[in-house]
Amino acid sequence: MHVEKWMKLIHVALACSSEENADKFYKSLLECQKSGPKVLPSSLSSEIFNIDSELTIFDYKNEYVHFEIFIYNRHRGNERRIDHVCLQVADMGSFLERCKSLNVMVIQVPKGGSVITFAGDDDGNLFEIKQA
Repeated sequence: MHVEKWMKLIHVALACSSEENADKFYKSLLECQKSGPKVLPSSLSSEIFNIDSELTIFDYKNEYVHFEIFIYNRHRGNERRIDHVCLQVADMGSFLERCKSLNVMVIQVPKGGSVITFAGDDDGNLFEIKQA
């Protein structure tokens, strides 16, 4: 299998039920700069995502990451998702303190001699957090 050397990740697109939820996690916790809104017309959202409504999009980014957040209030069951984004932070302790101050869900599970850490936004998107 041949992998192109020029390939790089441009953005991660996720859905949040409200702009407030998105701001709390991506702007306040992850300290990304917010831009937008942009609007995806219902004709395109229907063709691409099979969602027959106009979608509002905000971008949250810094020099290392770019999240494209679609504001879309969809029903999701209580089952946790498997798909997640993995982020590396410089100071795990500081990150966990910010999670606590913002009331962000944190899951920490012992694995061998270490601990696996996940944080979740208010819409069920999961982020594995690793110490740099």
